[in-house]
Amino acid sequence: MSRFINRPSTPWRGRLHEIIFEADTPAGKTFDVILILCIIASVAAVVLESVGFIRLSYGKILYAMEWGFTILFTIEYIFRLVSVGRPVRYATSFFGIIDLLAVIPTYLSVLIPGSQSLLTIRVLRLLRIFRVFKLTEYVGEANLIMTALGASRRKISVFLFAVFTVVVFVGSCMYVIEGPAHGFTDIPTSMYWGIVTLTTVGYGDLSPATPVGKFLASLVMIMGYGIIAVPTGIVTVEMSHAARKSLHPVSTQACPECGAEGHDANARHCKFCGARL
Repeated sequence: MSRFINRPSTPWRGRLHEIIFEADTPAGKTFDVILILCIIASVAAVVLESVGFIRLSYGKILYAMEWGFTILFTIEYIFRLVSVGRPVRYATSFFGIIDLLAVIPTYLSVLIPGSQSLLTIRVLRLLRIFRVFKLTEYVGEANLIMTALGASRRKISVFLFAVFTVVVFVGSCMYVIEGPAHGFTDIPTSMYWGIVTLTTVGYGDLSPATPVGKFLASLVMIMGYGIIAVPTGIVTVEMSHAARKSLHPVSTQACPECGAEGHDANARHCKFCGARL
């Protein structure tokens, strides 16, 4: 690990990292603000292109903008990989994956028409706005939520498995009770009805007609109120635990090796890869 911590960085790479990843310098903040404006403009172009009468009048302009932003974000993504010491680590991080997904749909649209609409995933890149404008308290709260969700994953997984079991059983019962005559043509369709009813969504496209079916539906509806509260309670408890542990202020500095963020304000080394900050 020491060879990564003490490895000298070339001046141009350090300067590039400072501009792209850091918002503490005028050049870095200017880059991030321009990037955010480009992200907003690119998402707006994709949204407007989906409107029929706008596409007829300005389709070519929006198409050119789409490719222009894609090429721009592709160059930016390459620069991000070049400016960090561990490009693979950054590429597999949350923001690294989002940055890659932000450019893939346009190239994919050459083979699959219409897939460029998935470019709206670029809106996730706006999460960097908290770091750009030094909203460190928001970064800390985001880390708290992610910690709580991570700690809850096992409990929620068990809970979802239990819900799936209930849905399969209820769907099978409703298929036997109602049958194809009342729209429950097969068990998967009945399971769909069970999910819609258990989550209290209630589309109304399927509904039981027999007294026994209505009785079972009533039980599922009542059960749904209790089920909704379970994951909320699990995450709330874990957030309370995470809040008690997270007492240190969070820095907005990005690691020069892997590009990771969310370090303590007094940290000297990256807690993910050990590189010197």
